[in-house]
Amino acid sequence: MPTATVEIPTGDGTADAFLSKPDDERHPGVLFVMDALGLRPVIAEMTERIASQGYVVLAPNVFYRAGRAPVIPLPDLSSPDARGPFFQKLRPLIEQLTPEAVERDGRAYLDYLATVAGEPFAITGYCMGARVGMRIAAAYPERVAALAGFHGGGLATDAPDSPHLLAERLSAEVYFGHADNDQSNTPEQIATLEQGLDQAGVVHRSEVYPGAIHGYTMADMPAYGEEHAERHFRELFALLERTLEHR
Repeated sequence: MPTATVEIPTGDGTADAFLSKPDDERHPGVLFVMDALGLRPVIAEMTERIASQGYVVLAPNVFYRAGRAPVIPLPDLSSPDARGPFFQKLRPLIEQLTPEAVERDGRAYLDYLATVAGEPFAITGYCMGARVGMRIAAAYPERVAALAGFHGGGLATDAPDSPHLLAERLSAEVYFGHADNDQSNTPEQIATLEQGLDQAGVVHRSEVYPGAIHGYTMADMPAYGEEHAERHFRELFALLERTLEHR
């Protein structure tokens, strides 16, 4: 099940992306929103595993405005000397993902996915991709039947455009698998997110994975935890099975 690299025309340029398919038949579509570390081999491996369950999976380079992946070569993040400079370079790329830019990009991603897969779609997001995915699902509720987020950060903040405030615009079933002791997603923030989902009447489940570290799904990261990563796949596959129609 080889992963192809495809190009997606957007309002702001062209986004390169991984595309994984189980075969040449038409299957339900899944938009995979990468973490802040970018498109890389482990993302291709994850899209292939999801595709093996009978889905067409598209993983765009959401930092495409700054170039094709890898936009910033990934250093050895186990080294404290490498982490600081790397994340300083990432910050302006993340700041480009304004709500308006994410919604424009989201339409382009979903439109491309519609050419190769069936609607409605699912979205699964990782790290910052969880909040990007939530924003896309809220912008196009008629097109997104399922939303999953894993070790997400910044999902509920004091900002006027905080993702949790979008809950009333969602029609998707939602699942969040939070990392334990995550500075980017505190227990207070999780509670705020859950309260927003409850008040909006969103069908959802929000769970903290005990002992999981931020980034636990990514096998190329020091934070990777096999037990938690496998739990993530089980929950994701169950969500997809409940919400997407196999053709």
